[in-house]
Amino acid sequence: MTNSKNPIIKKATTKTYTYAIGRRKAAIAAIKLFKGKGESIINGLAIEKYFPLISDKLTHNKPFVTTGTVDKFYFEAKTSGGGKGGQLEAVTLAVARALKKLDEKFGPMLRNVGLLTVDSRVRQRRMVGKGGKSRRGKQSPRR
Repeated sequence: MTNSKNPIIKKATTKTYTYAIGRRKAAIAAIKLFKGKGESIINGLAIEKYFPLISDKLTHNKPFVTTGTVDKFYFEAKTSGGGKGGQLEAVTLAVARALKKLDEKFGPMLRNVGLLTVDSRVRQRRMVGKGGKSRRGKQSPRR
């Protein structure tokens, strides 16, 4: 079932692809990178619908722009966990890894821009006895 607001796009399963995984915070993205022209899809939605902001488009296109392969590849991604920002960075890392798998000469280009560097920072857990937050101290009583 599809409605006019969220058209679900069918994915191609018979083409050859390169598989890669990217992670950021609590988000995980698994992509299949295809050669040729096509529309990139995330979780069954067109990428423009899933990440509607212009800054998001610049971020997920950065690996293609860096390697000079803007209209030569497209991808299908499954993302889960985290928020939209973490998912976007996970997709970007996965695309960079897939491009490096395809051609080793892309590796130094992507590394110099920082697209192959994993950002391992995650949210700090809640500490017991801190008054509900991870870094705050308990308020002392007034006397």
